[in-house]
Amino acid sequence: MVFHMVNRKGKRNRKFNGTRNHGKGNAKNRRGKGGKGGWGRAGTHKHRFTYITRYERHWMSHGGRYGFANQNAGADLPVINLYEIDQLARSGKIEKREGKFTFDFEGKVLGSGSITVPIAVRALAFSEKAKEKLKACGGSAVSPEPKAEPAAKEAKAAPAKKAA
Repeated sequence: MVFHMVNRKGKRNRKFNGTRNHGKGNAKNRRGKGGKGGWGRAGTHKHRFTYITRYERHWMSHGGRYGFANQNAGADLPVINLYEIDQLARSGKIEKREGKFTFDFEGKVLGSGSITVPIAVRALAFSEKAKEKLKACGGSAVSPEPKAEPAAKEAKAAPAKKAA
């Protein structure tokens, strides 16, 4: 048995010409976001895409995301583990200064692995385990001290009293 689809002759809205609301009730229906389906920006790559491409190009150019930054995001510091520093020292890729290996790193040193060579490591931050292991093998962990802020307005002189 073969079924054939019936072709619609012309567009559906042709039959609604002259009916004011095209069979969709009161003229006030289908106006706002509620009549368009979804909450907020739902459908901006589906049924609202032409609106977005026409009126909100700036929004599209940011990939649909811009505005408030995530305040909970941590700083993305590069990290290195102790075993990697140890491998660099044993392979001769770390220079010796004053008879001791010194390693400068602009990031955070983590304490994974073991370290066999005493190394003076300078980095922005260290994990507690990394500091312990470095000191145990005879090395040192040096991080820059935070800049001291000028003392708050404590040093202000007391206002002079007016003579009566």
